Amino acid sequence: MTDYQKPSDIQSVPQLVALAPAEAKAFLAFNHACERADGAIPPKYRELISLAVALTTQCAYCLDVHTAAAVKAGATREELAETAMIAAAVRAGGTLAHALLALRLFDGNALKEKG
Repeated sequence: MTDYQKPSDIQSVPQLVALAPAEAKAFLAFNHACERADGAIPPKYRELISLAVALTTQCAYCLDVHTAAAVKAGATREELAETAMIAAAVRAGGTLAHALLALRLFDGNALKEKG
């Protein structure tokens, strides 16, 4: 499907908000609080963190919005590249951590099969 995700889909946000106004209001208030410029974390770092999360969740719309915001906040291409590599390493680390759980679950199931 070549048109599965379209940049123009983001224009449907007002429709989504209108369909679930209470939830949307709470989400948007939380989102705006997280994007504030007067927090301990400067806007550029907030956007780089947002990009790292967007990369690991693979949200194309988030990548679009937060890449533009990162550029506006003064992020460089090098910072974006390092952010991407850090996100990839953390995601890979999470895979290995879950492998430990899988091993434990495997061993537990193998014991059940023997018993």
